Amino acid sequence: MLGTFRDAFKIPELKNRILFTLMIIAVYRIGCHIPTPGINGRALSEIFSQGAGVLAFADLFTGGALSHATILALGIMPYITASIIFQLLTPVVPYLEKLAKEGEEGRKKITQYTRYATVVISMIQSLSFAIILERMQGPQPIVMNPGIPFKLLTMLTFTTGAGFVMWLGEQISERGIGNGMSLIIYTSIVSRMPMAFGSAIRYLRLGSISPFVAILLVAVMVVVVAGVIVLTQAQRRIPVQYPRQVKGRRVYGGQKSYLPLRVNQAGVIPIIFASAMLMFPGMLSSVIRNTTVRTFLMMWSDQETMAYNAAYALLIILFCYFYTAITFNPVDIADNMKRFGGFVPGVRPGKATAEYLDYIMTRVTFAGAFALAVVATFPVFVQRGFTVDRMIASFFGGTGLLILVGVALDTVSQMESHLLMRHYDGFMKKGRIRGRR
Repeated sequence: MLGTFRDAFKIPELKNRILFTLMIIAVYRIGCHIPTPGINGRALSEIFSQGAGVLAFADLFTGGALSHATILALGIMPYITASIIFQLLTPVVPYLEKLAKEGEEGRKKITQYTRYATVVISMIQSLSFAIILERMQGPQPIVMNPGIPFKLLTMLTFTTGAGFVMWLGEQISERGIGNGMSLIIYTSIVSRMPMAFGSAIRYLRLGSISPFVAILLVAVMVVVVAGVIVLTQAQRRIPVQYPRQVKGRRVYGGQKSYLPLRVNQAGVIPIIFASAMLMFPGMLSSVIRNTTVRTFLMMWSDQETMAYNAAYALLIILFCYFYTAITFNPVDIADNMKRFGGFVPGVRPGKATAEYLDYIMTRVTFAGAFALAVVATFPVFVQRGFTVDRMIASFFGGTGLLILVGVALDTVSQMESHLLMRHYDGFMKKGRIRGRR
């Protein structure tokens, strides 16, 4: 594999793309350490270290920029939120559906609308964060001079930072290697690994965990990563037969193919949606003054309570079915197969094929949704079973691990494609890395 990485730098185009990607990532990480005026970042990070509730999840995707209130505190999440919203609206809104079918020009317009939505979402999130900062209580004041000027300055800084991160991601996608937005999230999550590793070493030195437990944690980590890879790559292949056609002296078709149905069709989107919905009770609790109502809302926003994790798992399963129903249309697939003469052996073309595909996809989605819910809630069991902090447990499942595995497989797959196009061996001598799509 080391020889393969060396071969990657022998290709000028691939080498330039890799170096450009690394340069953009370095710029992003530098921006994550530039403080926002008017905020005491050190006092804020101390509050986050003690547990920041709903903001701790968002801080994972910013690489600690949110907990220190830097200029890139919002990270790429506003753009991801806007992208998911438009992805869900496209099959529902006729105008967006028409744009999506117009090809490259239509996709450019949808991308432009997504950018505008990113700015609006960034302004709303930055204003909310400014209000939360003003109301935070700590040993030291978080905001130096609260008021309308502080709110406006925070909105301007955070919104500009979110726009800059969006631009960096687009540059990576266009001139670098891999998906830029995904790589930025990947970098943010990986940047927390040294802190988690240092925390584990500290637990080991203090005797909080024994060497046997540490070895067991490593073994569990390997098993969980392997399981996430299987979940990401798993497919149910439906055999499809195309008839043989004779055109002149050439024979076309007559070969067997298959229709791949992904077990985890929705990816990490259900986890992001479920987490976003469960953030609302915590945000409301910071505004409501009634003690009884506030305690009830906090129960549904505390990630360590059984109520939160039960609701979390249920929402993940529901959103898996919801997203799959929007993105997977068995009627269109059956019509396209019928148009080209394809059929599933033993199933009549047309309506019967659509019903068969819907039947299979419903059961495949249940397996994928259940597995996704287990992976998402697994860090809680690791935290309680091995008595480690949340930062260490977060790398044993959840959104972070799913993103790490998915983005790594996708990026390596793109690099392997560049190598194979130029007659170099891939990263594995046997077989090839199958992309997420």
